[in-house]
Amino acid sequence: MSTLFRKKSLASLLTIDSEGGHTLTRTLTATSLVALGIGAIIGAGLFVRTAAAAANNAGPSVTLGFILAGIGCALAGLCYAEFAAMIPVAGSAYTYSYATLGELVAWVIGWDLVLEYALGAATVSIAWSEYLNKLLGYIGYQIPFEWCHSPMEKLMGADGAVLAHGYMNVPALFILFLLSLLLIRGTKESAFVNSVIVITKLAIVVLFIVFGWQFINPANHTPYIPAATTYVDTQGVPHNFGGIWGILGAAGVVFFAFIGFDAVSTAAQEAKNPKRDMPIGILGSLAVCTVLYILFAHVLTGVATVNDFRTAGKEASVAYAIQTYMPGYGWLAKSVTVAILAGFSSVILVMLMGQSRVFYTMSKDGLIPSIFSDLHPKYKTPYKSNLLLFGFIGIFSAFVPGDIVGDMTSIGTLFAFILVCAGVIIMRRTAPDEPRPFHTPLVPLVPILGIITCGLMILGLGWANWLRLGVWLVIGFVIYFSYSIKNSKLNKQ
Repeated sequence: MSTLFRKKSLASLLTIDSEGGHTLTRTLTATSLVALGIGAIIGAGLFVRTAAAAANNAGPSVTLGFILAGIGCALAGLCYAEFAAMIPVAGSAYTYSYATLGELVAWVIGWDLVLEYALGAATVSIAWSEYLNKLLGYIGYQIPFEWCHSPMEKLMGADGAVLAHGYMNVPALFILFLLSLLLIRGTKESAFVNSVIVITKLAIVVLFIVFGWQFINPANHTPYIPAATTYVDTQGVPHNFGGIWGILGAAGVVFFAFIGFDAVSTAAQEAKNPKRDMPIGILGSLAVCTVLYILFAHVLTGVATVNDFRTAGKEASVAYAIQTYMPGYGWLAKSVTVAILAGFSSVILVMLMGQSRVFYTMSKDGLIPSIFSDLHPKYKTPYKSNLLLFGFIGIFSAFVPGDIVGDMTSIGTLFAFILVCAGVIIMRRTAPDEPRPFHTPLVPLVPILGIITCGLMILGLGWANWLRLGVWLVIGFVIYFSYSIKNSKLNKQ
């Protein structure tokens, strides 16, 4: 049992960090942290998963799902910040769970991060494919349905007849391959480009809310919370639609739109006054984004119908709603499409980079093969890891629908957040005297509420996603007990 929960020492981690010559300067104010959070949070989830949640789960009450998801993220974020402040080194939740909770928990979180980063990249690449096709449509060209959809998807006619079957999502595979090559080369986005993308994303959201508000049809919001029924999508997957279970399901689906807020917590050691600034940064950025998300969802579900999101408006839903129901704003639809494509590309790049870096750290610890930490002789990037990840992620991008991949991303991340919340409670008992620049307030109440909220969202995602998570964890345990436990660097020491 002690082998499963062997830990890295905090002193060794901090020594490694200091030996690298990296010192963290406290320069970030509460305002800086709020801005950082807004830039990290607003992304692909809002422009894609909102319509999916409205169509499959909650209709116009998807707005309530955003509120629940935002609360869950706030509670988990406060727990995340305590760990990040204790151990400000690379590797995300995986690294500091290794030092605080032991190797087995670290492995589970690291394995779960594959769902967050790798399958998150797959989800966004599929969304990128949808908006690319919408952009090409403006110039009179469309990629054939067969070559921009998975084999699990089919094109239905108005009479219910099947018009075409998907074979492979080629555009999604293309953007993944292109960005994987960029990562191997070591291309980095400049702060200026990042700033432009953040401003563009905010502008899209605000412009759609402002201009779309006048086109809201009150009939589309009636009833606001639909009666509880079961909706079966075009892949034959049943969903709880309407009622409380529909709202819980919507919260789990749109949770994808909040992934990225943990960027605030990882900056804990650079905050001027972490005890004051971290809660403001986490809660402030989540509050701003949640308000924008609620307004955005309210307008989107008011402009277009639930049936639109199930049929013609299922893909590139924002551009579809503008083109179909907002006459005179065709320019906005085209601008939104171009800007979203740029934003999606940025998100995919960051997710691919995050996944390769987590695998790099796990490989250096001996938990996965050394090929994942082999560096390119010229570019000094984990190029073999990038190529292997492209192959793995590409399978999901090319052959699995976006709804399934997106839900797997959400449920994996939610499960990791539950472990982080539980970890705060455990660490307060097992290591009460460790220095904590930031303290999660009201322990154990806040972590327990975080566990309950994230658990409710997992329940709302339905048995199919529970089964996928279970299978994923079983695969992870097989790898750990057959390879990782024997090859762990701590075991060899």
